[in-house]
Amino acid sequence: MLNTPTVKLGIVGVSRNCFPAALTGKRLGVLMKCLAGLGVRAQRCSVIIETEDHAVAALAELAQKGCNAAVVYLGNFGPEGPTTLFAQRFPGPVMACAAAEEDKQVLAADRGDALCGMLNVGYNLNLRRLRVYVPQAPVGLPAALAPKIAAFQDIARVVIGVKNLKIFGFGPRPQDFLACNAPVQPLYDLGVEVMENSELDLLQLFRKAAENKARVRRVAGEMAKELGPSCAYPDLLPKLAQLEVALTDFAEANLGACKYAAFGDKCWPAFEFEFGFAPCYVNSRMAGKGIPVACEVDLYGAMSEYMIQCASQEPATLLDINNSVPDDVLPPRADLKGATKEDLFMGFHCGNTCSSCMKTCSLKFQLIMNRLMENGQAPDISRGTLEGQIKPGPTTMFRLQGTPDCKLRAYIGEGEILDIDPCSFGAIGIVAVPNFLRFYRHVLIAKGFPHHGGFGFKKVGKTLFEAVKLLGVEDIGVPLPKSLPYPGENPFELFG
Repeated sequence: MLNTPTVKLGIVGVSRNCFPAALTGKRLGVLMKCLAGLGVRAQRCSVIIETEDHAVAALAELAQKGCNAAVVYLGNFGPEGPTTLFAQRFPGPVMACAAAEEDKQVLAADRGDALCGMLNVGYNLNLRRLRVYVPQAPVGLPAALAPKIAAFQDIARVVIGVKNLKIFGFGPRPQDFLACNAPVQPLYDLGVEVMENSELDLLQLFRKAAENKARVRRVAGEMAKELGPSCAYPDLLPKLAQLEVALTDFAEANLGACKYAAFGDKCWPAFEFEFGFAPCYVNSRMAGKGIPVACEVDLYGAMSEYMIQCASQEPATLLDINNSVPDDVLPPRADLKGATKEDLFMGFHCGNTCSSCMKTCSLKFQLIMNRLMENGQAPDISRGTLEGQIKPGPTTMFRLQGTPDCKLRAYIGEGEILDIDPCSFGAIGIVAVPNFLRFYRHVLIAKGFPHHGGFGFKKVGKTLFEAVKLLGVEDIGVPLPKSLPYPGENPFELFG
């Protein structure tokens, strides 16, 4: 997918000098075969790390091979100092795992004791204050470790993406939208670059893009093909295409030292009067191409959407955690996918979800803007939304947020978007997340999360949880069953 890192994984075996390095080499060979069987194209490092000099040589070799993520594999007890030195100096995410003993014959003479060695590695990682991914069961035979290494690629992709991301902002947050407050210090702490611009800058870029008539015509043609018979406003497409060209060119010209881009753009109220349309459909197309454009200058929303994209390798979207679901919307005996009726909510936004993530969609006008800006008359400047029912299926809701006092917090929930007509306007769907009601009260409200959430179309909570931990975030809220109270939750009400 465009604007998404490609993970090139290096596998490095380590060996303690009182154990035969050949044991690590043999076990590493079996592990590489298991990885190949899963389609994981990892690079085997020819250096087995026993000393600090070996660690330096392994770093040089993986750099030469272009590896941007690494796995250190304890084929035996392993040298904790050189192993963690390698992890400290490797310029990308690192995973640590270890070999289990194969059988009785191995125990007789070739025992590796890597289970013990992992304890020393863990101690030394703490000494160096390093964040390394250690799976739930880090010691195993190659067939058990290979799927864990394959899953690490997804974790690494998220971390690499964040560390190489630049977020472009256009305009200040809308009035009375303090919830979209975006303190930049936590973004810089993560390694994210931020470039904030004026709405006038965007207007100037939009006008300049009109000079590229051939590209604007081509993009307008792509839009017409994508929308098909649902294109109610073909006259609007050249303007929308002009904005898409402007945003695309701006990202390419301003990435600078970064590799990946996301936007947080002001989309109302002045935008419609000056540009002549609502930008939602353009934002949806940018997201479909892998460049999220968050509404209402939500810089953390843009980053969260991008992280979901990296985890799932599919487009994501940004939705308001918006409204409750009336009883008469639900058909009799509806399958709520493990949630209760009280756990349901509608995820909504004006029309920024890409067409591939919609069950039905068409180009429309923003109803609320039309009321406010055009007095409910025939729509003109409020046109430009992609509206319909969001496609049903698995979903992950996620947000990584910088608080007003510059701390980082996150939440992750998994569930389903139901195949039930939401009976409302916008890009909208009914979301079922088991145990959402208490999660909403004790995480989203209590910890001050804004109303925007990133939504993906796969269950990638496990990947995001580990990626966020590698990025140094300790406060991660998740939906809990009633048997596990939230901090501060009233037990007399919960268990009464």
